[in-house]
Amino acid sequence: MPALSSTMTEGKIVSWVKSEGDKLSKGESVVVVESDKADMDVESFYDGYLASIIVDEGLSAAVGSTIALLAESEEEIELARSQKSSSSAPVSTPAPSNNDAQKVFDETPRPVTTASVASAVVSSGALGSAVHPASEGGKRVVASPYAKKLAKDLGVDLRGVAGSGPNGRVVAKDVEAALSATKTSGGGGATVFASEAVAKPSGVELGSVVPFTTMQSAVSRNMVESLAVPTFRVGYTITTDALDALYKKVKSKGVTMTALLAKATALALVKHPVVNSSCRDGKSFTYNSHINIAVAVAIDGGLITPVLQDADKVDLYSLSRKWKELVDKARAKQLQPNEYNSGTFTLSNLGMFGVDRFDAILPPGTGAIMAVGASQPTVIGTKDGRIGMKNQMQVNVTADHRVIYGADLAAFLQTLAKIIEDPKDLTF
Repeated sequence: MPALSSTMTEGKIVSWVKSEGDKLSKGESVVVVESDKADMDVESFYDGYLASIIVDEGLSAAVGSTIALLAESEEEIELARSQKSSSSAPVSTPAPSNNDAQKVFDETPRPVTTASVASAVVSSGALGSAVHPASEGGKRVVASPYAKKLAKDLGVDLRGVAGSGPNGRVVAKDVEAALSATKTSGGGGATVFASEAVAKPSGVELGSVVPFTTMQSAVSRNMVESLAVPTFRVGYTITTDALDALYKKVKSKGVTMTALLAKATALALVKHPVVNSSCRDGKSFTYNSHINIAVAVAIDGGLITPVLQDADKVDLYSLSRKWKELVDKARAKQLQPNEYNSGTFTLSNLGMFGVDRFDAILPPGTGAIMAVGASQPTVIGTKDGRIGMKNQMQVNVTADHRVIYGADLAAFLQTLAKIIEDPKDLTF
């Protein structure tokens, strides 16, 4: 089991792209692994045959443990299978010692030995873009976890769905397209079990105990780790009339409110680099050289923070296009590690749900996170003593007090408010 991210301690087998006995080529995808944040293809470093699968789909294994055996030739397949039968190592235990003929799937390539069974070494690699059915010749269907859940809820038979994801994997949009095509044509394409879908409730089973998914486990670890950081919170009220007016003008061009807020935040951070800094060892802190805005996104089975890199330098329209791309990849669990673990400042926005204010928990390794509430009409007193109406939103920033102090956050929020209340610089 390869380490697909710096925080990954175990991985879950989403699907085996290849079956036992299949011939493998170097660089060919063998298995899809769910790490703590995304599903990733794992490739073989060697030519050979997938002799034996040790960890089946749906099961987890510790990083470094054996998940399958690779044979150099067809004649050695049976030998590998016999070694699997004689092996007593459990799924999540460390890998066996190097004097054993079988070796672990790892990220680092090793020289091919002359042992009867070749070392099985694989690596996470670039994702392919070929479009072909996820199920060929009666083999198992390769689909993302969310696509499988969606297909189950909608009653779509995945065996008839052509996948557009990496290596032909079925993703959520393929399921939705198949359902739409079936409704339009009245038949053909994917098989939809309408009566079964109606009969099955989509709610949870009350009283049941549900184990954490790999992503939920990672979130849990991060939240517990964050308790060790001394944090404090500062709130601020910002008038959004000008920002709302700008949004109405640029919305038709594909600009999202998330991109506007990320851009405004990035421009404010340029003037207050300490708020964009981070402390990891408790003895020093780093003034980050890039302003990468991570934005919290709720997805099926967890939470992830896609990152808008160099948000201060990228124009608003490109930033919006990038954000839509990141959200699509996040929901398909196809984000690459640098697309979710490179944030230097985090935004969490619950305004679209009508939440007026809330506090966010600081992600480990960052200096601050800003919680954004809904913009609401508010009665205020004007400077000339009259009563007026303005749209205002509440923002609360949680920060690492080892590095960032109250005056730092106050100055940052003042700058942010000026940018949002006069947003002419956002479109440059």
